[in-house]
Amino acid sequence: MTVDRRTVLGLLGTALAAPRTAFAAPARRPNLVLFMPDELRADVLSCYGNPVTLTPNFDALARQGTRFANCHVQYPICSPSRCSMLTGWPPSVRGHRSQFARLRPDEPNMFRYLREAGYDVFWVGKNDALTQECFRDSVTEWQSQPILRFGGGPLPSVDTATMVMRPGEAKRTDTTDYACIQQAVQWLERRETDRPFCIFIASWEPHPPYRAPADFATMYKPADLPPLIPAGLAKKPDFHAAIRGSHGLDRIDDAALREVRAAYYGQVSYTDWLLGELMEAMERTGRSRDTALFVASDHGDYAGDYGLIEKWPSDLTSCLTHVPLIGRVPGLAGGQAASDMVELFDIMPTFLGLAGTRTRHTHFARSLLPQMHGLPGDPDRAAFSEGGMNVYEPQAFETNWPGPFYKARIELPLQHPETISRCAAIKTRRYTYVRRPQGQDELYDRAADPAETNNLIDAHTHASAKDSLERRLLDWYVNTSGVPPTDRDNASEMPPYSPPPQTLPGSDAETVARILNS
Repeated sequence: MTVDRRTVLGLLGTALAAPRTAFAAPARRPNLVLFMPDELRADVLSCYGNPVTLTPNFDALARQGTRFANCHVQYPICSPSRCSMLTGWPPSVRGHRSQFARLRPDEPNMFRYLREAGYDVFWVGKNDALTQECFRDSVTEWQSQPILRFGGGPLPSVDTATMVMRPGEAKRTDTTDYACIQQAVQWLERRETDRPFCIFIASWEPHPPYRAPADFATMYKPADLPPLIPAGLAKKPDFHAAIRGSHGLDRIDDAALREVRAAYYGQVSYTDWLLGELMEAMERTGRSRDTALFVASDHGDYAGDYGLIEKWPSDLTSCLTHVPLIGRVPGLAGGQAASDMVELFDIMPTFLGLAGTRTRHTHFARSLLPQMHGLPGDPDRAAFSEGGMNVYEPQAFETNWPGPFYKARIELPLQHPETISRCAAIKTRRYTYVRRPQGQDELYDRAADPAETNNLIDAHTHASAKDSLERRLLDWYVNTSGVPPTDRDNASEMPPYSPPPQTLPGSDAETVARILNS
């Protein structure tokens, strides 16, 4: 691999390697708001080309800012993806590949850097990223909204196979996510100090179970939706069939899967309405003039494609890794679309760049500020993702979860751990290549096959592309497999040592000297 400046920037992250003067923060640093819906795939938004969904507020934000057309996450489930976003590290750097390993005090995170730079940091919603010990020095104020009620009463019945919740009478103001948005609005309205702030809104929707307030739950008719990607495609990983069998999805028809898609679309449009509430509050309070607003998600959702629902830790299909990323920064041009490959963890150096500060740790993310200033991105960049767990890592496996609809998802890996074995993927503008030490490798030409239905892993016509991607993936793994500690130790120093007298076999001076010098 040629080690040129582009390679160095790609491996170190532009926030670490670029000159300090590049894209300096404005004289008054902008406030920062990050709205992060859970499980929102990119291709369900109108501004990303969906012909059916109604997402006027996402579309408006894209017109006002920069839309990154090809953003992929580092891992296809919640906690590992968010840990990567806050550190600029792939999951393998510190082993963050489970729902139970959040960032700890000895690990860096974006919010701690912002607090050290003089920002007040407000967090509302779920926490899938920080241990409790990290909150004190990383977050100024936080508010967690419990998932207890939906629509002011008990949860309606949920189909345990499809995870579709039957429509109830819930109003759009009855949900936990609406309470999160309102908490953020209150922080905006009561803000009186000139200190800059960052608000992180970690909402729940459109995460399953698939549900939405009444007027959104019936917004889309299953029969009117375009065809789903079919189940049972050749050369797909074996766990696709295993998931369908364990969840009972192999016993339902296309109409039931379309109900999943319709319900998911309803959640997406409801999330769009929540974004509109936030944008209206920012405009009403005058914060649109001094506050950057970004929206992104931690991973996507099958939503009926491939005959599947929700997500899976060892699947790096693009419907799970490709997420929306849109940013609006005061003073920068709107209506831009960046088509180069970017990664979710690029948010970290981007936010720190806007805040006029830098990291002190080695990372692998790149600032997106050049593209937001209208400069071209790196056309040769690739996005990398990891998935799965090792069978000898029982601490990473989920063992219990509330709700009967998660029973099959928990039991399948415990009974068949090979269904969540580790994997890694490289995605370029044209190709997806997935390497699995145990299981089916995958190669897709997304230019001809954007739905990733035709696995070309054994096709002679694409052997050269496969070899090139495989080498590039290996190079990436070698170069990002770990980072050194930030501080250097004084290796020449040893602490004073005085052995306890009772451990000495004798008391004469000769014996003592021999033991101490041995």
